[in-house]
Amino acid sequence: MPRVNGLSRSFIKLRHLEYVVAAGEYGSFRKAASALKTQESVVSRSIRDLENGLGASLFHRNASGVTPTVAGEQFLGKAEAALRCVGEGIRDVAKVGCCENGHLRVGIFSSLASGFLSELVRKYASEHTGVRIDFVDGNPTDHVSSVRQLGLDVAFVTGTRNWPDCDTERLWIERVFAVLPEKHALADKEEVHWIDLESENFIVSDAAPGPEVHDYLVQRLAGLSHHPKVETQHVSRDNLLSLVAVGRGLTLTSEATTVAKFPGVVYRPVANETLPFSAVWSPNNDNPALRCLLSMARTLSSAAVP
Repeated sequence: MPRVNGLSRSFIKLRHLEYVVAAGEYGSFRKAASALKTQESVVSRSIRDLENGLGASLFHRNASGVTPTVAGEQFLGKAEAALRCVGEGIRDVAKVGCCENGHLRVGIFSSLASGFLSELVRKYASEHTGVRIDFVDGNPTDHVSSVRQLGLDVAFVTGTRNWPDCDTERLWIERVFAVLPEKHALADKEEVHWIDLESENFIVSDAAPGPEVHDYLVQRLAGLSHHPKVETQHVSRDNLLSLVAVGRGLTLTSEATTVAKFPGVVYRPVANETLPFSAVWSPNNDNPALRCLLSMARTLSSAAVP
């Protein structure tokens, strides 16, 4: 602890600064005590203790009140600045605690085009305009690893798996859709079944969610004793759908993405097929903005239950 005149600065308390500033403002210990809702003797004794610790008088005492000494004038300026800094710090922390300010890092695996996640983000952004939100696309394993290391505050991923060292909560479900060329024979159906898809060729991207779509197809079609033909393309999602349009193969997507329309492509729901989505976060994450987001997500999730 740094020392002043051989004494530890720990003898200076915040109340000392408040008493000195009030006394300088009102020119009287009695008036300062009244403004601070305390006793004059408390103000007088505290300032005397401070002066003893500093080794210098801060005020001239007289019958009409008090006036700052030369040392007092210097100390007053510093005390006022210190109190301003403390006050600003308190306000800033309060704003963060109330989610007026802050920063959220969110890992996503679903589309923000529509659906639950889109509504959550829109509502949160409108109610917490001072919170900056950064979004990161990626696969669930990478997202959860980042959540554990506090690189992400929360990840919204498919499934209901319990991830070690993380808290998980299921929030919503989305239907699964087959993406077809508009001239495809199945395009006339209102919905398709897995048996309709067993002999089709599929294409997926090499980036998320392509590998997950590949595993999903294998799992579902294996139940029909059929190993699907799945080709990986090193393209973006938009170009993948363009490849579907020209007949290179079919793919799968979740309900939230189907609001995006692409020429030559149609979406058809896969009968009785849904994907659950969950939030994953670290129990060691104390970000107030995260608590606000999770609370809002739970409210939206409850409202969505029939």
